[in-house]
Amino acid sequence: MDKLKVNIGNLFLKNPVMTASGTFGNGKEYTDFIDLSRLGGICVKGTTIHDRQGNAYPRMAETPSGMLNAVGLQNKGVNYFAEKIYPEIKDYDTNIIVNVSGSTIEDYVACTERLVELDKIPAIELNISCPNVKEGGMAFGTCTTSAAAVTKAVRRVWNRPLIVKLSPNVTDITEIARAVEAEGADSVSLINTLMGMAIDIHRRRPKLSTVTGGLSGPCVKPVAVRMVWQTYNAVKIPIIGMGGISCWEDAIEFILAGATAIQIGTYNFIDPTISVKVVDGIKQYLDRNGISSVKELIGALEV
Repeated sequence: MDKLKVNIGNLFLKNPVMTASGTFGNGKEYTDFIDLSRLGGICVKGTTIHDRQGNAYPRMAETPSGMLNAVGLQNKGVNYFAEKIYPEIKDYDTNIIVNVSGSTIEDYVACTERLVELDKIPAIELNISCPNVKEGGMAFGTCTTSAAAVTKAVRRVWNRPLIVKLSPNVTDITEIARAVEAEGADSVSLINTLMGMAIDIHRRRPKLSTVTGGLSGPCVKPVAVRMVWQTYNAVKIPIIGMGGISCWEDAIEFILAGATAIQIGTYNFIDPTISVKVVDGIKQYLDRNGISSVKELIGALEV
């Protein structure tokens, strides 16, 4: 289906539909539900240089039209990923993208250097926008200086496509996007979760152990679409849009706003087959409207 093909710099996708980090495991968890080769890419669970236990429980709470999470980047570290997980997923017929996070710039660089050794990881997504860790993470993504610094440092050691994941918890997301573009990012992905909280009124206590956490799901979609549109008009590099996508119509909205590709996150928990349904929906939309390539829709919003 050539009409669905897109590219993020030198990263070529058979279609614009990917899964978002933290919501799809490492891909293999979903093989009972869908054919992974039908996806443009899979962004695997957040990976750090050292193993992380994550935050204390409770660390998830349902909200109207969404959810709060404070998992805290729980993972077994990049060496475990390289030795145990990578061999099991490296031959999937799709792009395997690793989401890289850290508490310091040195952590980001060290994690990336280990991934350089894995030749079937065509791209990484630099997570400078996680609101669920006490140090690093979002702190890098809320300041142009630190966002630029970590992007520049990782760019020095990574010569494949570099995607930088942006935080919506800023006054002007375009400033951060321009900063990472200037330091060599090949693409930006947005948005990560919005900072939120929920209270158990009967116990008069927060519903999350960390008090605040990341809000995701359909409730954040209007904010995400707006930020994608603003960023599309501010940078020249491709944008990967995400935030509340639950159907193919949502995906088309993001593409019209300027996204070259999209990622589906929270809705994977509701419907594990949603990603392939979105692929089919986009294809049918193109067919019905006589559009020869999805690329014709990128940024085609008329205002």
